[in-house]
Amino acid sequence: MYRTSSPSAPEPVAVAAPAPDPDPAPAPTPRRLSREALRRAVRPGIWKRAPVLTGAALLLGLVMLLHAYVPNRFGTVGSLVETFLPWFGLFVPVLAAGALWRRSPAAVTALVLPVTVWLSLFGGLLTDKSHPGGDLTLATHNVGADNPDPAGTARGLAASGADVLALEEITDQDRDVYEEELAEAYPYHAVLGTVGVWSRLPLSDTRPVDIATDVGPLAATKPADVRMAGNRALRTTVATDQGPLTVYVAHLGSVRLNPGTGFWTDSRDRNIRALGEVLAADRSERVVLLGDLNGSLDDRAFDGVTSQVHSVQEAAGDGFGFSWPARFPVARIDHILVRGVEPDSSWVLPATGSDHLPVAARVSW
Repeated sequence: MYRTSSPSAPEPVAVAAPAPDPDPAPAPTPRRLSREALRRAVRPGIWKRAPVLTGAALLLGLVMLLHAYVPNRFGTVGSLVETFLPWFGLFVPVLAAGALWRRSPAAVTALVLPVTVWLSLFGGLLTDKSHPGGDLTLATHNVGADNPDPAGTARGLAASGADVLALEEITDQDRDVYEEELAEAYPYHAVLGTVGVWSRLPLSDTRPVDIATDVGPLAATKPADVRMAGNRALRTTVATDQGPLTVYVAHLGSVRLNPGTGFWTDSRDRNIRALGEVLAADRSERVVLLGDLNGSLDDRAFDGVTSQVHSVQEAAGDGFGFSWPARFPVARIDHILVRGVEPDSSWVLPATGSDHLPVAARVSW
């Protein structure tokens, strides 16, 4: 017989333990991490990243800070910038995202300038400054010459509860509709040309206001009825329990934006200068200006008016109160401005058939 023997088990092999690191790296500490971050931050190369983004951030801040010095000589660029100045803030998050993506501390630091300037200009409009109370409710609306539903527009405005209501861009064919629909709520009214005022309180001394609508050598030759048909501003006195209130209603000339002329504002600027002179000469204790002024009050062209009367929206509104265009408002060109009364609140009314939104305000004595 053959005997088999089982193979012997292999001898265990001793494995030497790894030698301890004679100089182990110390565990990172907050202090060490801070020093490392500082070391990386002060490297000259990192501050050279994204110079275009850095320059864009600085330019954005300077344009907003010095908007009054953007020249109007070519294409009225300065007024165009000022009309849409609040929207310049939208560039900040875009530039911030680019700065973070490029890991550019220079671009991030440069963004401090536009953020600070924007907040100083418009930060106050981010809060609701309205408060309850008020003696009188005012409203104004450019009802639109192409309004497909003037009757519905009139009913909506009457439901707003306004004590004094100003309408602009009233056409001959729609005038009777507004007078009929508003007669029950407003026993007193006056329409001169394309502007009108409706009131729950008595009106007196209503007359047209010359805002230099007709100019040129042929203006003086137009008959009175022709000039009156195109009248775009009026002045009236409202009898309140607290005394007389002088009310102006105005619809300033339109502005145009096209490649050939740029931002064309000639007629509006002529109107606003004339209106500013009228307001400066009016010694009434209490004055209200209602209307479609076809511009933002940030526009330098309005300095002659804003030095005489002040925006209710800026003093007691909630937000920016944009009123045009009605489908997607991007600018407040419809205004309620006051002198001698206290603004309590200001708001935008629901849309009508017009391309403008109506705006309203409460004031007190």
